[in-house]
Order: sequence, then C-alpha cells, then structure tokens
Amino acid sequence: MRIPGDVLLGLQREIAMNLFRFIPKMAVLIFLLAGLLVMGERADCQKPVVVVASAGPTRFSVVVEGPAAGKAPDVILIPGLASSREVYAAEAKLLVPKYRLHLIQIAGFAGQPAGPNASGPILGPVVEELHNYIVVNHLEHSPVIGHSMGGLLALMLADAHPGDVSKLLIVDTLPFYGLVFDPGATVEALHGQAQAMHDALIAMPADQFAATQPTFSARLVASVEGQKAVSASSLASDRTVFANAMLEDLSTDLRPRLAGIKTPAMVLYPYVAAQGTQAEVAALYTNSYKGMPNVQFTKIDDSLHFIMYDQPAAFHAAVVRFLEQGQ
Repeated sequence: MRIPGDVLLGLQREIAMNLFRFIPKMAVLIFLLAGLLVMGERADCQKPVVVVASAGPTRFSVVVEGPAAGKAPDVILIPGLASSREVYAAEAKLLVPKYRLHLIQIAGFAGQPAGPNASGPILGPVVEELHNYIVVNHLEHSPVIGHSMGGLLALMLADAHPGDVSKLLIVDTLPFYGLVFDPGATVEALHGQAQAMHDALIAMPADQFAATQPTFSARLVASVEGQKAVSASSLASDRTVFANAMLEDLSTDLRPRLAGIKTPAMVLYPYVAAQGTQAEVAALYTNSYKGMPNVQFTKIDDSLHFIMYDQPAAFHAAVVRFLEQGQ
C-alpha cells in the first residue's frame, strides 16, 4: 500500500517538529538508525571472533575483538534501533589494544536475519539472552555501553540483572522515548499515535521508505559519511522487526524503575545551539533520570544523535573516562 503524499508529509512534519522541540535526537522514533553495514575484519585489530555456537544467542550476534579471554577487561557494546555494530567501528579500533570488546548486533537490524525477533516481544527476550551470554562467558560485572535503544536495553539489563553490569555508559537515551513528543507523556496517552506510526512504517513501500532516509538521517547525524551509514543500515533492516522494536520501545517507560538501578551510570547527550539553551537541554536529561542514584551527565557540543560520528574525539575521550573510572 502506497501511503498518500499528504499523510506521509504530515508524519514527517510531526516527527521533525517533535525532534526539534524536545531535543532528544536519540529518538526520532521511526527513523532512529545507525551504523555501517560492512562488518569486515579490521587490519589493525586482532581477528574478530563471531559467536555462532548452537547454544549461543539467537536474538543477536556477537563479534569479539581484542585480547584473549582473561587478558584484558571485557566491555559490552550495544547499538540502537536498526543499527549495525559498525556504529562502534572507529571507537573499537582505539579500544582493542587494552580491552576485549563484545560487539552486539540485534537480529533483524542492518542486514542480519530476523530469527526469533520476527514476531512477538523483542526487548525483554534480548535482555534475557544478554544475561545468558554474560553468565555463560563469565562476563559478570562488566561495563556496558549502549547507544539509543541499546542504552534502553543496557538499563533494562542493569535493572533485571544488576550483577551483570559494573557500570553503564548511556549514549543519548531517555528512559522513556515518549518524552520526545511531550515531557508529560505516558505510555497510555501515546499508544494510539505510536501504533499509527508502527502501521505506517510497515505499510510504506520500499521505494517510498528509501526516499525518506536522507532527510531523517540528516536530523540524526551531521557527518555526511555518517548520514550515508545511517540510511544504509535502515534500508537493510527487516521492516517488521524495525517497526515492532520501535513500538515496543515507545511502550517502555523505565522511569518508575530508576530508583532501584544502583549501577553507576554516565549519560552522554549531544548539544547544538540551534535546538535550545544549554539549560533546557540539560534539564530534559536530568529530569528524565530523576530518582536514579549514581548517575552523572556529560554534554557533547556540536553533535546530533550519533555522537560517535559527529564528534569522534570527544566520544572517545568520554568512553575512556568512563572505562577508567573506578579502576
């Protein structure tokens, strides 16, 4: 079914207005994308190991890079909605000399087969498989880095299995994405709108969907190369998994759980002057995480949602500071 032009335009305008009104680039909702699709070996890294054991995860795949097990601290990195693990590629090159990286990619995103994510709940089962992966591989009490929806998954993991996570780096994530629409939003109030967006995303013909990508990518990342990567990753994602994960994301409000998440956390958030004062942007994040103990905030200037693309040096400095805290 081809979506009428006026309906599509209205949907695009609504998303854009909410994006720029409420600042959190992390959740353009339908088009929260990321990552390069090419997942080849990196010449200056140790050879990646892809986890494909029959008893291994089915909701995601893992590429392990860096020193052998036990020779360096382990770090788990989770990308966001419709994202490839390659969103962390540049950062991984800098980290592998000192850390053993577990680079996650959710099934159904960025060209990976949907597997069991093709139907039913996604976020909760992914969290439980992450827990199982951590236990089986003796990774308990490891740092976890999550971008966008990956940040939400990291928070859910720390909530459900606090022993799995030593500390959290949450990259441009809110505990409830509905705040993009309205700071007073609730899951119930947003349900109809979220369902309509889900249905429109699935119904949109491939050519029409592809035509929207450059516009939305430009709202998520300033880097031209980053925009290309974000668009490519979106187009390669399974549309049903994409839409279902988006809807589930919009239906998840972790704010009532934050007080019980004791894991130390750092929230990275981007800032550009065109989208509000520094105080307004800071308040969005600090108010969203109100009640969560042991959380600190770091602002990254001159960046949109994909901080790792727009400000790679600042992103790396923040990651190093996060990993070295408490050592």
